[in-house]
Amino acid sequence: MTFSKEFLAESVAVIEAIDSDQIEEVAQGIAAVRERGGRLFILGVGGSAGHASHAVNDFRKICDIEAYTPTDNVSELTARANDEGWDTTFAAWLRGSRLSARDGVLVFSVGGGDEAKGVSTNIVAAIRLALDCDAPVFGIVGRDGGTTAQLARACVVIPPLFPDHITPHTEGLCAVVWHLLVSHPALARVATRWESLK
Repeated sequence: MTFSKEFLAESVAVIEAIDSDQIEEVAQGIAAVRERGGRLFILGVGGSAGHASHAVNDFRKICDIEAYTPTDNVSELTARANDEGWDTTFAAWLRGSRLSARDGVLVFSVGGGDEAKGVSTNIVAAIRLALDCDAPVFGIVGRDGGTTAQLARACVVIPPLFPDHITPHTEGLCAVVWHLLVSHPALARVATRWESLK
């Protein structure tokens, strides 16, 4: 079997193992944020930051949800990292955005954050702030889900079935899951361009 066939077969196996009930819970939770007039703040680092930026566009355009990500403002992000340290970059940005119980936080992360291991500590601090504000946390994560899975109201864990490919499967299928979310009947309000053409 070629690597390409093997990787695609792995992807199918991982998709089949995803807990679709958790996806439904995330969809309903984000819909509730919109219905109460809240905003959706999407957090991610590395490749997940790219996903966050793309997802902000889709949640705003397709789902009519006011959405933002701190990584879209590189000036503020780097100023905070330089002046205050990396750990507080997302939490400080959320505080500056006046995060409240009406809002929601959506985390994209391979590991979900682990303070003890010093991984994605800015995500961990942001989750703790969200909980302090009674803002619900949602996640699409990999491995065991880390802090995100432990503390989120609803969290989709991309099953780590293939230890050599945890990161690519998590990041690739994170995009599948959040595209599912913006297409979900509980969230989608505007037809996408190609689907609207007859």
